[in-house]
Amino acid sequence: MKISTFFYILRQGFANIRRNILFSLASIGTIISCLFLFGIIYAVVVNFQSGMQELESTVTISVFFDEDTSDETIQLIGEQIRTLDYVNTMDFVSADQAWDNFVKQNYDNPQAAKDAFGDDNPLKNAASYEVTLKDVSKQPEFVAFAQGLSGVRKVKSSDVTADSITTLSSLVGYASIGIVVILMLVSIFLISNTITIGITVRKEEIGIMKLIGATNVFVRAPFIIEGVIIGAVGSAIPLVLLYYMYDKILTYVAGRFQVVTTLFAFVSQKELFSTMVPVGLVLGIGVGLVGSILTTRKHLRV
Repeated sequence: MKISTFFYILRQGFANIRRNILFSLASIGTIISCLFLFGIIYAVVVNFQSGMQELESTVTISVFFDEDTSDETIQLIGEQIRTLDYVNTMDFVSADQAWDNFVKQNYDNPQAAKDAFGDDNPLKNAASYEVTLKDVSKQPEFVAFAQGLSGVRKVKSSDVTADSITTLSSLVGYASIGIVVILMLVSIFLISNTITIGITVRKEEIGIMKLIGATNVFVRAPFIIEGVIIGAVGSAIPLVLLYYMYDKILTYVAGRFQVVTTLFAFVSQKELFSTMVPVGLVLGIGVGLVGSILTTRKHLRV
């Protein structure tokens, strides 16, 4: 394609927008609204997932050993557990540490309780590995693995908590995907309508172009460019708005709802938008491209 032809097609794409300025603005406004909602949903979901990951790190699995298990066997069990790539942390809790933790959690006067038992440790067989996983959905797999290790007496896990976290994360993920798909379909529909009107307005001109030998690509390209421009503008505006709003919202939430910030740390602006910006632009331009291609194929049988 010649450079002059490319710039002609580009100019025609902008001209199409000017000819149907009201419908073009309506399409851009729709994409702005959809991408703005997408950005909000994306930010909420990413921060929610971050919070869930922090919550997952508190779900502990305890691996207890058989009575009179040697230190070498305990060490071997630990080495086998470390081979699992989904294990996040693993801490050894001795019987004495287990007893100290128990009295601190269950007695108002821990020292008096320890003095009452003297040198006797009721939890002498309570030594364990305290394990957290990178993904709590792997908990059943880990429990089955640990129970099969030689020297392991019992594996204590938080099945209800793990299942709740996994289910909630899945629901939020599926719901957000469903909403985004609906928003994109609405945008494609409006862009299609805008381009259809443009084709109708230029129907006679298009017919003349075909009579003098214009190719299919030459006729269709301006409408496709029109859709891409609408998609690009409609996606860029909400991304800029969200970029400057995000930090202000985080500052407001941190100052107004301090309990939220104590539960989990929000995802930084840089980390969030390093993904949101390219994804948002691809979605916006993709919606414009798909809408224009579908419309030209349907209404421009040239």
